[in-house]
Amino acid sequence: MLSAPVDLATSTRTGAHVLFVAWRDLANPAAGGSEVLVDRLAAGMVERGHRVSLLAGGPSTARPYQVVRSGGRLSQFLRAPLVYGRRLRDCDVVVEVCNGMPFLTPLWSDKPTICMVNHVHTEMWPLEFPAPIAAAGSFLERRVMPWAHRRNLVLTVSPSTAQALADLGVDRERIRILRNGVEAPAERYPRSSGPLFVALGRLTAHKRIDLLLRLWERVRPITGGQLVIVGDGPERARLEALAGPDVVFTGRVDEETKQRLLGQAWLLLHPASVEGWGIVVAEAAVRGTPAIGFSVPGLRDSVVHGETGLLAGTESEFVSHWASLALDDARRLRAGEAARTRALEFTWDGAVRTFADVVDEALTR
Repeated sequence: MLSAPVDLATSTRTGAHVLFVAWRDLANPAAGGSEVLVDRLAAGMVERGHRVSLLAGGPSTARPYQVVRSGGRLSQFLRAPLVYGRRLRDCDVVVEVCNGMPFLTPLWSDKPTICMVNHVHTEMWPLEFPAPIAAAGSFLERRVMPWAHRRNLVLTVSPSTAQALADLGVDRERIRILRNGVEAPAERYPRSSGPLFVALGRLTAHKRIDLLLRLWERVRPITGGQLVIVGDGPERARLEALAGPDVVFTGRVDEETKQRLLGQAWLLLHPASVEGWGIVVAEAAVRGTPAIGFSVPGLRDSVVHGETGLLAGTESEFVSHWASLALDDARRLRAGEAARTRALEFTWDGAVRTFADVVDEALTR
C-alpha cells in the first residue's frame, strides 16, 4: 500500500511549525531531564531552519524558539486548548509531552500529533500525590492517554519505556525510540583524592534519596569519604533531617559546579525506582564516572551492568556494589572508561536527526 505523499509545504525538510505542548519550560525550578530533552530538540529544529513553539505552564525565559505560557501547574491543563486556539493553530505538527498527566491534544487539535513519553509513571502516582489524585492520574495515563493517541506515533527515550508503553496497549509498530544526547566535556576535572560519591536530581519521593541515606550508613564505615546530594525539591528538609555524618546537601547548583562534581566523583549513585533514561547517568559517564543504580526501567538502558556501572536487585546488593567498586580502583577506572566511550555515542545532533525523521513520518501519516 502506498503511503500518503509528503506535503512539501509542511515537511520538516523545508520548514514546519512544530509545537511542543509540555508541562514545564526548562526555566522552571522543577525542570528535569524531560525539559532538557525538549529544549535540545526545539533548539536543534530551529537550527535546521524550522519554526518551533513551546506551550507550557509556569515560569519561562527567552529561548531560541517561541515560548507561550499556558497557565499554572494545574490550570494549564484547562487553559492549554484555549491558548492553542487563539495563538498556535497555525502549527503543522503537535508534540504532546505526556509526563504523567496527559493534555489529550487529539481531543482539541486536528493536526498531526506525536505523543512523547519519557517514562510511564504508574508506580510514582501514589508516591507523589494523595490517593484520589493518584488514582485519577494513573487512570488517565494507563487508559485515556493510550486511547487518545491510538492513531499517533509515540516517541520515547529507551527500550524500557517502549516496553512499558506496549504493556499499556500501545501498538509496538507505532513506537519510536530516540536516544538522549550528552555534551562531550570541554574540560576534564581531576578526580577527588578521597572517596567522593554524588547523587544528582530533583529531591522527590521516587528518587529515593532517603533510601540512599540509609544505605550510606552501611557503606561509610567500609569506604569512608563523603556523599554529596546535588539538587533541590519538596523532600529536601526531610532528607536533611535524616542525613548522618559526611553527607552534604548542595541545593541547586550552576552547570559548571554540576560538571565539576560529576568529574570529581568516584561514583554516581542513582537509587530511583524508575527512570525514562536517566540523563544524569550519561552526564556522569561522559566524564568517566560509572554509576550504581537499581535494576529498574530506564537505568537498565543507561547503565550496562558489569561494564559502565553496576545494577542491584536488592538493597544489600546496592551496598555490596557501592563498596566493592569504591575499593577496587582498577575496576572502577575500567568501568569509567567504558562509560565514557559509550556516552560519547549519544549526541544531541543524532537526537535531533531522529526527531526530525519522526516529525516527517507524522506529517505523512
